[in-house]
Amino acid sequence: MTIKITPNDKGNPPGLLADAELHFGDGPLDGLKLIGFSIWERRGGGGRNVTFPSRQYTVNGERRSFALLRPIVDATAQTKVRELILAAYAEFEEQSAIAS
Repeated sequence: MTIKITPNDKGNPPGLLADAELHFGDGPLDGLKLIGFSIWERRGGGGRNVTFPSRQYTVNGERRSFALLRPIVDATAQTKVRELILAAYAEFEEQSAIAS
């Protein structure tokens, strides 16, 4: 699996740093990608967060979202993916700084 980073060059919405995709290169998902990950600066500058793909829906006029990638049993299963995406973004930032 590789992670493709697409920077948010527009600065809108505020706090959105980049979008990320997971590209699969082996196994039954070979040749497919999973989109919808976003890297955000935390409010107050307390680090970064990754949001996962989700679908929005409305119940009684209230907007809600349904996570599309969810753990089966272990509630911390998403942590590894989140860490990999943040590491890929940090590497992207380093390469961008060197190229500038």
